[in-house]
Amino acid sequence: MAAASVRDVALHAGVSVGTVSNVLNHPEKVLPDTVTKVLASIDSLGFIRNDAARQLRAGRSKTIGLVVLDVSNPFFTAVARGAEDTASAGGLSILLGNSDDDIRREAAYLDLFEEQRVHGVLISPFGEIAPRLEGLRRRGIPAVLVDRSGDDSEFSSVSVDDVAGGRLAVEHLIAQGRTRIAYLSGSPDIRQVSERLAGAREAVAAHPGVSLEVIGVDAMTVIAGRDAGEALLSRTPAQRPDGIFTANDLIAVGVIQALVMLGDVRVPEEIALVGYDDIDFASATVVPLTSIRQPAQLIGRTAIEILLEEADDPTLKPRHVVFQPELVVRQSTVSR
Repeated sequence: MAAASVRDVALHAGVSVGTVSNVLNHPEKVLPDTVTKVLASIDSLGFIRNDAARQLRAGRSKTIGLVVLDVSNPFFTAVARGAEDTASAGGLSILLGNSDDDIRREAAYLDLFEEQRVHGVLISPFGEIAPRLEGLRRRGIPAVLVDRSGDDSEFSSVSVDDVAGGRLAVEHLIAQGRTRIAYLSGSPDIRQVSERLAGAREAVAAHPGVSLEVIGVDAMTVIAGRDAGEALLSRTPAQRPDGIFTANDLIAVGVIQALVMLGDVRVPEEIALVGYDDIDFASATVVPLTSIRQPAQLIGRTAIEILLEEADDPTLKPRHVVFQPELVVRQSTVSR
C-alpha cells in the first residue's frame, strides 16, 4: 500500500492542500478546529511528513556534515559530542564521516554532503582541502576547519596551537632530566602531526646536549603504538630513548603496554612518556599517562557556532580560533 500523501490528507479532511501545508508548517495561521481536523486525518491515514524532500526544495537541509580523521580516537568522539550538543540546540543534526586518513574517503564524504545539500560542513582534513571546500561554498554550503589551523586559509578554523603543544611536551621531558628523546609520529601529511614535531624540535634546539629521534608509526592507534614499543624493546637499554613524546594518546597507550606489560621497562624511571589529546582513558592506563590536553568538546561547540553564523551571513570574514594546550602531569613522567 502506497504511503499517504499531503493530497490524500487534504481529501480526507475536506480541506485544500495549502491548508494541510499550513497546519504542518504554520499552524498559527489556521483555525484551531481545522488544525484538529487535519491532524485527525494525518493520524487516520498514517501520513509521514517527508522532511528531506521539503528541505531539498528549500535548498538547505537541517543536517551538518562532520568529517574526522579517525572516529575511533576518543578525541574526535568528544569533538563530535560538542558539535552535536550545539547543533541539536539549534534544531540541527550531525552526519558523521570517518576519513580514516584516506583522501579518497574524505572526498567521498564531501560528495555525499554536497548531494544532501547539508547546512554546512565541519572537517578535520587529511590533505589539501581548500579547492574542494571552495566548490561547496559556491553551492551555498559553508565549511569550517576543525582541529586544523587555518591562518593561511580562506575558511574559518578552530584548533589548538599544536606547535606550542609539542614544545610543552618535550620541555616537560627535558625538565625531568631526559636527554634522548623520541617522537613517535603519525603520517607527516597530517598537519597536526607535523606541527607537534615542529614544537618538539624547537624545545630540543633550545637545550644543548638533548637529541630528538623521529620514529614513524604505521597508524595513530594503540596497536601501532604497541608495535613501536616492541621495536624499542629489541634495542639495548643504552640505545633506547629515555623520554618519548607521541603524536596522540592512543600511540602512547600502546607503547606503555609494550614497555610495561610485554617487557620489563620501568615507566617513568627508565623511560618517561608524554601523549597528546588527554583522552578520558589517559588517566586509567597501567601507568597513568601525562598528556597534552586539548579542549575537544569546546572545539566542536565553537566550530558549530561559527558555521551557523556563516550560514546566516556568507559575507562574514573567516575567523581563526586557536586554543592553547595544557600539560596534564601524571605518573608516566613523574614518580609519585
